[in-house]
Amino acid sequence: MPTRDTTWPDGTPCWVDIGTPDMDDAKAFYTALFGWEYIGGDEEYGGYCNAQLGGRMVAGLGPQQDPADPSRWTTYFASADAAAGAERIRAAGGTVVVEPMEVGPMGTMVIARDPQGHAFGLWQSGMHTGCQIHNQPGALAWNEAMVDDTAAAKEFYAAVFGFGFDQLGADDGAGMDYATFGTGGHPLGGLGAADPRLPKGWLTCFAVASTDDTVALVEAKGGTVVTPPEDTPFGRFAVVRDPWGASFEVLQDTTG
Repeated sequence: MPTRDTTWPDGTPCWVDIGTPDMDDAKAFYTALFGWEYIGGDEEYGGYCNAQLGGRMVAGLGPQQDPADPSRWTTYFASADAAAGAERIRAAGGTVVVEPMEVGPMGTMVIARDPQGHAFGLWQSGMHTGCQIHNQPGALAWNEAMVDDTAAAKEFYAAVFGFGFDQLGADDGAGMDYATFGTGGHPLGGLGAADPRLPKGWLTCFAVASTDDTVALVEAKGGTVVTPPEDTPFGRFAVVRDPWGASFEVLQDTTG
């Protein structure tokens, strides 16, 4: 069981959360899909709660703050210094939407948009170090950005996080323009050319025991299918949307 109870290295996608207009129904929806249990929800933190698997943190859910801003899953990158990270975002042409904000003793957050308008966050951990379990059913498996201009996106994220990129394919009509990113040779996530089948921006991928069963549950619980299950070199994959419009990916490991 892959677990981590300490701070994630800088630049690692370390946390994901969603703002939803219906907290009770959203919690029930994601529990049905992933078996999550919840802690928190205190008024002190705006009703925000943490989802857990086996007592370990996996994701966050909070009330939607702006009805005009669509519900989405947000990817947060670990940062030892959120204020310095915010300055790098601005210097690279991005926009800081929420300035470094201390969340009690839990840590410090930043919300930003890259130059192409895609939202993401920074998380400087305090007591809350981010995901404590990953790459197992119900937990975070992968984060990727689908963008119109991959070259510009690589330049931006390299400037902010020091990422290097490993190209997997070329947009030459025969394959998809997609690269993994990382800071020490180990891939941390992916960045690819926008696909008309997929939402643009940062997508969160959760591991599941059965992609087909999870997709069927999504539909049964009022969600929709964006791309149906398909086999890939990385496992059986699908993109779905929850009943409030937030897209996410599910991946069944079939490589073993």
